[in-house]
Amino acid sequence: MTSFGPQIIAALVVGLALGLLAKNTGHTAETPNGLGTTLATLGSSYVALLRAAVVPLIFTAVVSSIANLRAVNNAARLAGQTLLWFAITALISVVIGIALGVVFQPGAGTGATQPDEYTGTTGSWWAFLTGLIPANFLGLQASSNVAESGAVTTALNFNVLQVLVVAVAVGIAALKVGKQAEPFLTFNASALAVIQKVLWWIIRIAPLGTVGLIGNAVAVYGWDTIGSLGKFTLAIYVGLALVLFAVYPVLVKTHGLSVRQYFSGAWPAIQLAFVSRSSVGTLPLTQRVTERNLGVPRAYASFAVPLGATTKMDGCAAIYPAISAIFVAQFFGIDLTLTQYLLIALVSVLGSAATAGTTGAVVMLTLTLSTLGLPLAGVGLLLAVDPILDMGRTAVNVAGQALIPTLVAKREGILDTRLYDAPRNGDPFADDSTIDEVDAETAASASNDGISVAR
Repeated sequence: MTSFGPQIIAALVVGLALGLLAKNTGHTAETPNGLGTTLATLGSSYVALLRAAVVPLIFTAVVSSIANLRAVNNAARLAGQTLLWFAITALISVVIGIALGVVFQPGAGTGATQPDEYTGTTGSWWAFLTGLIPANFLGLQASSNVAESGAVTTALNFNVLQVLVVAVAVGIAALKVGKQAEPFLTFNASALAVIQKVLWWIIRIAPLGTVGLIGNAVAVYGWDTIGSLGKFTLAIYVGLALVLFAVYPVLVKTHGLSVRQYFSGAWPAIQLAFVSRSSVGTLPLTQRVTERNLGVPRAYASFAVPLGATTKMDGCAAIYPAISAIFVAQFFGIDLTLTQYLLIALVSVLGSAATAGTTGAVVMLTLTLSTLGLPLAGVGLLLAVDPILDMGRTAVNVAGQALIPTLVAKREGILDTRLYDAPRNGDPFADDSTIDEVDAETAASASNDGISVAR
């Protein structure tokens, strides 16, 4: 069977070709044709499959991880180290974004027409705090729309942050109950294993989803939408490339790990993130490669990776808002002060939590602009190229979500380095025999240190 990596690459090529064909035959968002509609349906259906599994995965994984942390002596230290490295990498990313904004001058002389006044949801700390309170057990939110024909459609969405809050509360309660909760924890562990198997089946059909996702993006938006915003788009992708291919490798190398093994291990998730444009949708695969390829113990990975999927966004919450804020200021002829540059850094490092569970990049941008006192009309201008930018942003987000647990695990001495260094052989995950061998050799020694390495 052809290995997973080449399948994804082939799917990207096929999707690009079909997308260009659909666009050249007249497909647009307003006037779709058969090929374009098929690509859109294929892509959206695959993302829907991923999203359908997110809530049960997060709930069962977090509850299981909290239960496993009973055997970890330094659980609080792991949590603190994770948040610290989230902040460190976000600060590095936003500094790179500010520097590129100053050097590229993306908003100077664009020749673009100023957009109409944009009115959108602005992130706030009060909204973040109130958003922590679950509306119901699963954090579900319903929205209804009335079509011109009078038909009413209702859609259910979930707030990932609220799901995390519920899962943490249930997990802690199970620990406090003690022996009476053992049947529940056993059932939860079994449910997690079943969900992960279903997710593996979904992941294996990722090439089909890739064809639809990349094909639809090209068919609807094409590459000509960059237009006068080409310099801005270039600055964003240069910043994303610097973080992904310079900053992250330096951090990996300074921790004594192989850069090649990190990328080969995390690449399946990075690829899927690029075409799906969803950190939450990619979460199942991100968690799997973090455990199976990078050697992070499940007890820690199942807690750190879901947390990172909602708050660790170097692409959406650091590079993008920094360059975008500078673009908007230059577009409207506003000179930024040193204080405003410092505010960009502060909001980028701390503000991602205020956008958890929402469309992070747009809300993060409105939060940054409102904090700096810049016109929110600038958001409307940047929405034209957002789908193209979102692919790169999400890929960097997911790469960081797999990186930080790996670095922390290495620093704390709980990383399975043999699993990290295991040969990939072109497969998306390490061979099961390799995992079994590593587990057998590490379980006994880990138990002496009070560390759970259950997979």
